[in-house]
Amino acid sequence: NKVYHVHKGRFGYRRITLQLKRDGVDINHKTILRLMREMGLKSLIRIKKYRSYRGEPGKIAPNILNRKFQAEGPLQKWATDITE
Repeated sequence: NKVYHVHKGRFGYRRITLQLKRDGVDINHKTILRLMREMGLKSLIRIKKYRSYRGEPGKIAPNILNRKFQAEGPLQKWATDITE
């Protein structure tokens, strides 16, 4: 209960188990999970921040095919989607 509240509810049973083992308390993770359920403790999931790459944009490839995807033979025209 103390480890849970010290870390503002962000620790789940796995991280609480690791913290208790570091503190010298050897207890099974299933026991911690059962106790947390009995006490009604759930770990809070942090909202992931949006991280967009803010470097220089790459160069735009020339539009060689110009939407003409028909080829006279195999392996003449290759295409891929490079959008992010």
